[in-house]
Amino acid sequence: MSKTNIDQIARRSGNSKLRDTLSRGVFFTVILFSLLTAVPLLSILLDLIIKGWRQLNIGLFTEVVPTSMEAMFARQTDDVIPGGVLNGITGTLVMLGIAMILSIPIGLFGGIYLAEKKDAKIANVVRTLTDILQGIPSIVWGIVVYMLVVKAMNSYSALAGGVALGFMMIPMIIRSTEEGLLMIPETLKEAGLALGGSYTAVMFKVIIPSAFGSLFTGILLAVSRVMGETAPLMVTALGATYVHWDISKPMSAISLLIWEFYNDPNLADLVWSSSLLLLFLILGMNLLAKTVAAKWRI
Repeated sequence: MSKTNIDQIARRSGNSKLRDTLSRGVFFTVILFSLLTAVPLLSILLDLIIKGWRQLNIGLFTEVVPTSMEAMFARQTDDVIPGGVLNGITGTLVMLGIAMILSIPIGLFGGIYLAEKKDAKIANVVRTLTDILQGIPSIVWGIVVYMLVVKAMNSYSALAGGVALGFMMIPMIIRSTEEGLLMIPETLKEAGLALGGSYTAVMFKVIIPSAFGSLFTGILLAVSRVMGETAPLMVTALGATYVHWDISKPMSAISLLIWEFYNDPNLADLVWSSSLLLLFLILGMNLLAKTVAAKWRI
């Protein structure tokens, strides 16, 4: 073997060792920063569990918010504060239901249009506006709905709160639907059309079921994103101290109750249990989304 070949082999060996060293360095750096990112999240969760577990009982789910006087007497005797957040749980579910009824059809059809007409000028405009709408602060959505719904009805209501949350969900569902449909091979649609299926039949019986995991995941993530919103509900739903199902009247939500508890020193202990409950709900939605995405992977 010539000296030139020996030098080339030695050079390649040196480069390989350098690449391995750099690769290991980058790998451990990524691990380090990932752990640093998890530290504040885990500390928040631990703090919520430590401070909120005492109030996390069956009454939290079956009773309405106690009065400030009842909470004060309980604090004086070091007892568990009576009452719960049942009115907030029911209000959250009602307003999320209204938001989903409003946002899911618009979001799905908007995403289908963007995916099918991706090169059209109107699609580019809609896509840009959708991205802008995702960055609008939630309080702005609340003010817009206040002008459109609350002023028109002359009353705060669960309907107004649901509309505000629905408006926030629409751009998220549009973009997730578009991305999910773009992952479907174009040949799948061509095959359906070649077999004689109409465009509508192919879209709703072939393409959309194939992208079900992505679409459902996008919807769940949008729901979990707005579930903890407080600002838009403060100027639309306002809140209520009792359980009712009339969407034309003010209604409470878990996030609204957390704000109310924070402003009352006697109810401050309920802040932690309510926050822990909301955290578990959002965590459950995200885990469900990941499970669906893994099972229905495109």
